[in-house]
Amino acid sequence: MQDIFEWERVLINDHPYEFLFEVIFRSVIMFIILLITLRFAGKRGVKQLSVFETVIIIALGSAAGDPMFYEDVGIIPAVTVFFVIIVAYRFVTMLTGKFKWFEKLLEGETKCLIQEGKFSIASFKKEGLAQDEFFSELRLYSIEHLGQVKNAYLETSGEVSVFFYKDEDVKYGLPILPQLFEQRNKTISKDGIYACTFCAHTQEIKRGSSSCEICKKTEWVEAIKTLRIA
Repeated sequence: MQDIFEWERVLINDHPYEFLFEVIFRSVIMFIILLITLRFAGKRGVKQLSVFETVIIIALGSAAGDPMFYEDVGIIPAVTVFFVIIVAYRFVTMLTGKFKWFEKLLEGETKCLIQEGKFSIASFKKEGLAQDEFFSELRLYSIEHLGQVKNAYLETSGEVSVFFYKDEDVKYGLPILPQLFEQRNKTISKDGIYACTFCAHTQEIKRGSSSCEICKKTEWVEAIKTLRIA
């Protein structure tokens, strides 16, 4: 009968100790793959955690979990993985502190999504943000329309930071409340001030149809100018 606590098997299983060099190599490769994958997944995929922190959590969780459940995974290789991850963490942290370009490459940079009440379309496309998702974030700040928002930024953590106009400076803007935004149409039924649903530009439009002065799109929703109630 096999000894349950056969220490050679528990610690290293059937692998030679030279296998630890392979473990180091595998850990470094997987660490890099995780960094690249999560970096290109976008900030919203790792909200509230940096890409680097997320990689650390995933890597440590995997290293800790396998030897807990699988008999053929030795403890020493798992500990080696931990050691490699911590060394990699220290090394990457040193690089991000020393080289600004490396920090930008790893974590990305803050992007301006709304400027003077209008969308920064280039930033939206680059970050792969869904308009509905972004609107839901803004509504958490009790925002009814973009005319209340001076600037909004997507931080490297995936959080959205919002800066508001003073009440006396609030202007007509694109409504983001679902019941209002869903009234968008390409045909204008009455004269008034309307907001482009694509870029949030506002302009006065006569009955009929018209294209946006900024993006040339033709879908509109009636703009509103209500004050924000926090």
